[in-house]
Amino acid sequence: MSDAIEINSANFQGEVVESDIPVLVDFWAEWCGPCKALSPIIDELAGEYAGKIKIAKLDVDAEPGLAGQFNVLSIPMVALFKDGAVVERSVGLKPKDRLVADLNLSTHSG
Repeated sequence: MSDAIEINSANFQGEVVESDIPVLVDFWAEWCGPCKALSPIIDELAGEYAGKIKIAKLDVDAEPGLAGQFNVLSIPMVALFKDGAVVERSVGLKPKDRLVADLNLSTHSG
């Protein structure tokens, strides 16, 4: 199992915008209970999609500018970026299979 990478304003451009593969970003906060419940699922996805989809986490309290830029109003919010733009998003805690389906991960990993 692989852990997701931590994203912040210093590495966002390189890790997300300039990524050659799609990037799944988990927008979360330390105080958010559902975010903590989602975290192990995000880490599982990091292992399962290694090399196909980059999996990342962004702390909205530490990076309010980035959270605002992507209109993060509720957390947890998971967004799938392709070529630097959000192509899918999912808000709220969901079971892994539903999250994968909502984000159409299988169609973006080929």
